[in-house]
Amino acid sequence: MYDLIVIGGGPGGYHAARLAGKAGMKTLLFEKNELGGVCLNEGCIPSKTLLHSAKILDYARHGKVYGVSASGVEFDHNAVITRKDGVVKKLIFGVKAQMNSSGVRVICEAAKIIGRNLVKAGDETFEAKYIIIAAGSEPVIPPLPGLSEAMSEGFVLTNREILDLREIPEELVIIGGGAVGLEMASYFNSAGGKVTVIEMLPKIAGQMDGDISNMLMEALIKKGVRFMLNTKVTAIEQSKVLCEESEISAGKVLLSIGRRPVTEGYGLENAGVVLHKGAIATDAHMLTSVPNIYAVGDVNGKHMLAHTAYREAETAVNHMLQKRAIMSYDAVPSVIYTTPEVACVGETLEGLTAKGIDAGEASLPMMYSGRFVAENAGANGLCKIVFEKKSQRVRGVHMLGSYASEIIAAACVMIETQMRAEDVTEIIFPHPTVSEIIKETAFESIL
Repeated sequence: MYDLIVIGGGPGGYHAARLAGKAGMKTLLFEKNELGGVCLNEGCIPSKTLLHSAKILDYARHGKVYGVSASGVEFDHNAVITRKDGVVKKLIFGVKAQMNSSGVRVICEAAKIIGRNLVKAGDETFEAKYIIIAAGSEPVIPPLPGLSEAMSEGFVLTNREILDLREIPEELVIIGGGAVGLEMASYFNSAGGKVTVIEMLPKIAGQMDGDISNMLMEALIKKGVRFMLNTKVTAIEQSKVLCEESEISAGKVLLSIGRRPVTEGYGLENAGVVLHKGAIATDAHMLTSVPNIYAVGDVNGKHMLAHTAYREAETAVNHMLQKRAIMSYDAVPSVIYTTPEVACVGETLEGLTAKGIDAGEASLPMMYSGRFVAENAGANGLCKIVFEKKSQRVRGVHMLGSYASEIIAAACVMIETQMRAEDVTEIIFPHPTVSEIIKETAFESIL
C-alpha cells in the first residue's frame, strides 16, 4: 500500500514524487522510458544545449565588431550532439539521485490504472491512497498525404529525431512557426543550413505580442531564415514539401505544429477520469473528476511548459498534505530561446481589450539600456509593459533581446503580486543591466 503512485517521470511527475517522498509519503513512480520526460530527453534541455553552441559560433564569427577577430572557426555538429547527450545523461543521473534521496521507488515500466486506487504494471498490482497522472504529451501528426511514409523513411522528423540528427541538412524545411520550430530554425541557420519556416497563420510565435513577433521574424530573416506565412502544407513528397501554390525542396523536414496530451493507453477509463477537449480536466487543486486522482503537466492541457508542470506538482502534493494549494496561471512565463531571445508573461493588450478591460501599454527599445548597447552591436530589441489604465496594475510584460529569458522572472513577480506600474518604478535595479529596461518602461507608462 502506497500513499502516492505517480504515472510519468517528466518534470511534473518526478517533482511531485520528490516532494511527496520528502514529506514522508510512501511514493512509487512509474516511467516507461527515461526519467526526465520530454523536457529533459528530447525537448527543453537538449535544444538549449544546441542553441548555446550556436550562440558561441555566432560570437566567434562576428566578433570583429567587438574588436575580437578569430580565424579558422569550425563548427562540429556531431560534437555538439555528443555533448548534448552527455548533458542529458548527467541530468538524468541527477533526477535518479533525487528520487533515491527522497525515498521514492522507481519502476521503469508502463503502468495502467485498473481502478480508482489500483495500478498494474506487468504482473503486479499496486494500491495507493492517491494517484498523480503525469503522462505528458506527444507531437500532433496531421493526416497529410505522404507524411507517414516520409516519417518512416526518416525524411520528416519530430522534435525527438531532430535533436539526434548527426549531420546538418543542406536544406531544412520546418512546418510550424511556434517555439520549437523557431528555436530549431535559429540553430540550424547558425550551423550553416538553409532554413525555411512554413506557418499557416499570418504571424509566427503563436499568441506572442504582435510587435515582438514581427521583430523576431525580422531578426531571423536578417540571419538568413526564410519565412512563408499564411501558407498551408498540402502533402509531402520525396525531397519536397507541397503547399497550396508552391513546392519547397528539402533535405529534411521538421514537423512542429504542436503537441497534444497523452490520454490513451494507461486506463483512464477504468477510473472514470473525465476529459475536456482532449485533455484531462482538472480543478484549481489539480484534482480530476475522481476525488483521489490528480493530473499535472502537459496531460491536462493547461500550459504545456515544464515550469508549469513543476508548480502544478507542488499544488497537487500540497493539497494531499492539506496545505494551501491553489494553481494560478496568471503569471506563467513563456520563452523562445532564439538569438535574440523572446520572453513574455501575462496578457497582451489585444487579449485584455477582447475581455473588455480598459488597458494600455508602454514600450521602449532595448537601446535605452546601456549594457544592451555595449553588448549588442547592430541589434535591436524591445520591452513592453501592458497595464490596466484605471488601477495601473501590471498585466503583461513582453521582451525581445539578450537576457530576456532571465529577466522575465522579475516580471512574473510583478504580475503575481499585482504590482502597479508606479510600484515598479520604486524598485532599485542594478546598473548597468539589461533588466533596467523594465523600470524605464514602467516610467513611460505613468509619465
